Amino acid sequence: MATDPDAKDLSVNYPGGSLTMSVGALKDLFGADAPIVTPVPETKQVTVKSHSRVRVIGAPASTVSGFSYEFTQWPTSQANNAASGDVVLLSWEGSDGQWTGRVTGSLSALGIFLVANSPKPVVFRSERGTKYGPFSQ
Repeated sequence: MATDPDAKDLSVNYPGGSLTMSVGALKDLFGADAPIVTPVPETKQVTVKSHSRVRVIGAPASTVSGFSYEFTQWPTSQANNAASGDVVLLSWEGSDGQWTGRVTGSLSALGIFLVANSPKPVVFRSERGTKYGPFSQ
């Protein structure tokens, strides 16, 4: 049985929260080749300072010399098996009706993210019925 890859959910992280929607809806909103839809890892540098360590209580301390290393950090989000976030209904120029998404963080942070990244005017409505937008670059 084949499945449509555009029907799978994808979480887009931004400062202050995240937006989870189907891949197809995100591609339609931001563009099929948008970097938001194809996440890129960041290289992070970690530096550990020199310090002393006691392996067994009462034993003499040994000195651990300082060192640094790099690692690749892929975008992540905090979630468990339960659906996280608040439901919002999004619509944008050219969308076929409203699309459901889940937002973690404040709705104002989502608005700031959409202003910075959406090439199309977007409006959304919260679970309580409050309308936000339009937001666009």
